[in-house]
Amino acid sequence: MKFSYYIGLLVVFIISSCASQPPKVIKQVVRDTVIINQTTDRYESVRMAKLDNFHISTSKYPAKGQDDRVRFLILHYTALNDSLSMKVLTQQEVSSHYLIPNDGSDSIYLLVDESKRSWHAGASFWKGINNLNFSSIGIEIVNQGYTGTFNTNADGTITDTRYFYDFPQKQVDKVAELCKDIITRYKIDPVNVLAHSDVAPGRKHDPGPKFPWKYMYEKHRIGAWYEDFHKQTYLGQFPYAEKDSMSFIQSVQADLEKYGYEIQKTGIWDPQTQKVLQAFQYHFRPEKYDGIIDAETWAILKALVLKYRS
Repeated sequence: MKFSYYIGLLVVFIISSCASQPPKVIKQVVRDTVIINQTTDRYESVRMAKLDNFHISTSKYPAKGQDDRVRFLILHYTALNDSLSMKVLTQQEVSSHYLIPNDGSDSIYLLVDESKRSWHAGASFWKGINNLNFSSIGIEIVNQGYTGTFNTNADGTITDTRYFYDFPQKQVDKVAELCKDIITRYKIDPVNVLAHSDVAPGRKHDPGPKFPWKYMYEKHRIGAWYEDFHKQTYLGQFPYAEKDSMSFIQSVQADLEKYGYEIQKTGIWDPQTQKVLQAFQYHFRPEKYDGIIDAETWAILKALVLKYRS
C-alpha cells in the first residue's frame, strides 16, 4: 500500500515538474540547413553543400541575380476518391505538391516539397515553355471527374454524354486559400494560374467545366478573367459571314497562341484547334465546351487578349 502511495507521489512530482519547466529553446543554428539571409536578416532553410575539409561561407547570401523556380500554378482533379487519390499520388509514378481531399475536413496534404519537382503536368506547354513540371506547383483536387463520353463523329457533329461532378464549397474554399498563399509568395501572374487542360488540351480535361474559375477570380482575385464590358463590345463585332474563312480561323488561332496555348495556325477548324477551344471553354465559357467557335467564345478570347496580352 505504501509502495503504491509513494509511486503515485513520484508520478505527480514528475508531471508537475515537467509542467513547470519552460519550453526548450534551440538556439544553435545548423549552418548547412538554416542560414541568415543577409538582405532580410531572417533565417532561411536552404539546401547547400557540406564539406569535410573546407568551409562554405554564407556571408554574401543571397546573390541579387536569382528568382524562384515557380512561375505557374496548375490545378487538377484526381478522377478518384480520397483513398485512391492518396494511394496513386504517393505510391505510383505520379504526384503533386498538394492534395485537397473531399472528406469535409480542414486538411490539405503536402505530398512534395515546393522546392522539388512533382510529376503532375506531364507533356505540357504554356506561352513558349514546355515540361511545366520544372516550373510549377501542382494542386490535385479530389473529384470524380466525369462519366460518359465525348466523340467527334465522321460528319463533324459531336456526341457528348459526359456529366462532370461538382466541387463542394468547403473544398473550393480550401483551394482558394492555398492558391492565394502560393500566388502571393511566388508572385505568380494571373495568366499563369492554369487548368491542366489549358497546358495539355485534349489529353487532359481537368479540373473541368464545373471548377468555379469565375468565382475564384471575383471572390478571391485568383487567376485571370475577362472584363464583361470588353466582351460585350466584341460580341457585336463577331464576323458571322466569315467565321469559316482561312483568315478568320488563323486570327482565332493566333489569339489562342498569344494568350498562351500551343496551337498551329493552319487556317482550318482542325482537331487540334477544337481541342484547344474546348480547353479554353472549360476555363472561361463552361456553359458551352464543344470546341466550336461562336460569338461569345470569340468575344471572351478577344477580351482576355486585350486585358492581359496587349
